[in-house]
Amino acid sequence: MSNKPANKIQDLQYFGEFGGVNPSISDSATYTFLHAKTMLDTFEGHAEGCYLYSRHSSPSNLYLSEALAAMEFTETANVAASGMGAITSVFLQMCGAGDHIISARTIYGGTYAFLKNFTPKFNISTSFVDITSLEKVEAAITPNTKMIYCEAESNPLLEIANLPELSRIAKKHNIKLVVDNTFTPLIFSAQKLGADVTIHSLTKFINGTNDTVGGVVCGSQEFIDSLRNVNDGAAMLLGPVMDSLRAASILKNLRTLHIRIKKHSENALYLAENFEKDGLKIVYPGLKSHKDHELYKSMYNKEYGFGGIMTIDVGTLEKANELMELMQNENLGYLAVSLGFYKTLFSAPGTSTSSEIPIEEQAEMGLSNGIIRMSVGLDNDIERTYSAMRKCMKQVGVL
Repeated sequence: MSNKPANKIQDLQYFGEFGGVNPSISDSATYTFLHAKTMLDTFEGHAEGCYLYSRHSSPSNLYLSEALAAMEFTETANVAASGMGAITSVFLQMCGAGDHIISARTIYGGTYAFLKNFTPKFNISTSFVDITSLEKVEAAITPNTKMIYCEAESNPLLEIANLPELSRIAKKHNIKLVVDNTFTPLIFSAQKLGADVTIHSLTKFINGTNDTVGGVVCGSQEFIDSLRNVNDGAAMLLGPVMDSLRAASILKNLRTLHIRIKKHSENALYLAENFEKDGLKIVYPGLKSHKDHELYKSMYNKEYGFGGIMTIDVGTLEKANELMELMQNENLGYLAVSLGFYKTLFSAPGTSTSSEIPIEEQAEMGLSNGIIRMSVGLDNDIERTYSAMRKCMKQVGVL
């Protein structure tokens, strides 16, 4: 079997029921049975290849799940209607009243809000720690700790989690390591680095066209079966089911992911290196100045580079907003949240995707309000983009 994630996607071959090169889309919410006994067996999870009801599973969703499991080197996977649908199901499946979670402090705002404000209702507590300090992670473990949760590359500070070491700590204490790999698909193979469960928001790079939201949980057959269990599975009972048409469209986009990630990385590295030379304060893992540069290199699948996300600190929110508005007016991208689009997207995380994190905690973690997060697009002529952005920066006095 191949150790290269893109080859795993490439090697999947499905024929639609009429011989199509794309699997036929199953446009049904419920499925018929020729025999009543088969319906009962299916309900109890014992009838392989039979479908009952689309919240349980559907052919289109299973095709996409299989492809994502192959990419992430897991036994299987379960897709959800959003990244948060995937993430929250995992927390609620693994943890109950009295349990404790250790989470990275710099994570997606929605995940932070769920752990900080929502799970305490169920008496699930979370310690938010600096994930780059292995000592702090280990010191936070209690007898009730069920998991260590982190993003492989954190949003929006772009800190890199030392997955092999975190996995070692997790195994030593018999807890699970759950990794959100949304920023770095194909770049990091989290399972090979020691993760127990890998999560993605499919909305971002994997789908890549910013036309839908989606999520996936990749893990062992046993864990995914528990998520889908009709009696006590969080993914089943909370109902975050993905629509079949969406699953089919994401599967089509997944096939170009390897080409897109390489281009995103190539373009982001070009901008990061040149803006750093210009004297700007740039954070990008491909730069030697990035504190986790060597760690990143020790874990990554080299051909995919250092990813498409970089940040520029222009000092103040006013300057950030002025620059982003000008760049949008000059057709250099969109002032919009999210990432992984064909055009560059820029936002000020402190007031958008991380706004759920209280201001004092943002300051403590080093999230200045002058930071612009850029998801660098697939521009064919990145030198032209750089020159035009530089001009905007001069105009607003950032350069």
